[in-house]
Order: sequence, then C-alpha cells, then structure tokens
Amino acid sequence: MSGTQRPGKSSASFEAHAFVSLQKAADGLAQQVEQLLKANDLTAAQYNTLRILRGAEPEGLACSSIADRMISHDPDMTRLLDRMEKRALITRQRQNNDRRVVKTRITPQGLDLLKTLDQPVHDLHKRQFQHVPGARLKLLIELLDQVLEKDPSARSKSCS
Repeated sequence: MSGTQRPGKSSASFEAHAFVSLQKAADGLAQQVEQLLKANDLTAAQYNTLRILRGAEPEGLACSSIADRMISHDPDMTRLLDRMEKRALITRQRQNNDRRVVKTRITPQGLDLLKTLDQPVHDLHKRQFQHVPGARLKLLIELLDQVLEKDPSARSKSCS
C-alpha cells in the first residue's frame, strides 16, 4: 500500500476529495474577489470580460471569442454585454465586411475602472496566497494546468 493512500480508501476517493477541495478553495477565493468587485459595482463575469477586452485592444473581439476566454461560463453573454454597454464600459459595432460579426471593445471608462482595480486585485491575490511558498504555488499551477489539459471544459456559446 502506498504511503499516500489511507486504509479503506480507493483511488476514486482521492479524485473525489481533490474535486471537493478544489471547489471549496475556488469558492472561498472567488467570494473574496466578488466582495472587492461588488464595491465597484461589478460582477466577476463583468470584470473578467473587461480584462479580456483590454487584452484584445485595439481590435476587440466577437462575442463568441469572449465566451471562449471566460473563466466561468456565462449562459447569456449577450445579456451580460448589454448591461455593460448600458454602463458605457464597452461598445459593440457590427463589422462592414461581415455583418454577422459584432466586435466588442472596451471603452476609456472601462479601462479607467480596470486601472483602479488592478492594484487592489493584485494585493488581494497576494494576501490570499501569502502563506504558500512560491515553489508550491508554481507546482499548484502546473498541476491545475495538467488537469485542464487532460479534460478542458467545453464551453457552449450563447451569443446572438
């Protein structure tokens, strides 16, 4: 019997335990980020969308490309983008060369909001992981990348 397996525990129990631990950790970390974003009248999905669009400047992205890059699946990207457009955080423009494609871009107001959040979010992540040595964080990242590589989640696109 290996030193990592407890008596009476099957290998499947380790996978289940890993899954539950990962879910609990992700939920706890995400709740802290959500509290920070809520103070700035943003949801985690809106924040993620703004970060994606900042990285796609100046070209912008089609809705389906934004959905592909999201951390958490949003069942209705179109409605999410509608709310953000009403707040003047993004713009959307139908393309002349292909009328089916609508490019979404971040506005200067959206960029300013992200800029004000960059340091507080960075500081929060530092606090969240301050008790974990850098080498262990690197290993965690490698392990999570390995899990994602083996079974990438299929994202259904919900843009219309």
